Amino acid sequence: MIVTDFRYLQRLALLLLVLIVAWLLWSGIYKPLLIGLGAFSCLLSLYMAHRMGALDDSVYSWSAFPRLPLYWIWLLKEIALSSFKIAKIILSRDLPISPTLVVIDTLPTDPVGQVILGNSISLTPGSVTLDIYQGKLTAHCLTQAGAKALLEGEINRRVAALKGN
Repeated sequence: MIVTDFRYLQRLALLLLVLIVAWLLWSGIYKPLLIGLGAFSCLLSLYMAHRMGALDDSVYSWSAFPRLPLYWIWLLKEIALSSFKIAKIILSRDLPISPTLVVIDTLPTDPVGQVILGNSISLTPGSVTLDIYQGKLTAHCLTQAGAKALLEGEINRRVAALKGN
């Protein structure tokens, strides 16, 4: 398949550049064989992203980038708070857990927003996203308080605001 869309080619070039820079920085070994293998893995990743449609206009969007640092700061704060809560539960003698499944309607309507929401929930200790299907997200929470927090929807609203929904 020959790609002639200039913006698409720009996205391919940008992704290739990011992959190469990341590989070079994280590898730290600059021998010819390893550089060749790294170049091959970057090109293979680029090909797979192209085949999956990961660079299409509906998926690849710059609109969330200005709001992303504030979201990351908020998410890191939530991860830290949740870590302390889970540590307190684990260290408690009576182990006050109440495993709960929660189904919530996702406010982000696009697949990328829903994936960001699911991953954000899974990054927060004490909860894990089990399924996202047709705008419904199923999550497992270690406590009923965690389930209640998910149902209140703060994380859902923040991801929707991040994606501009």
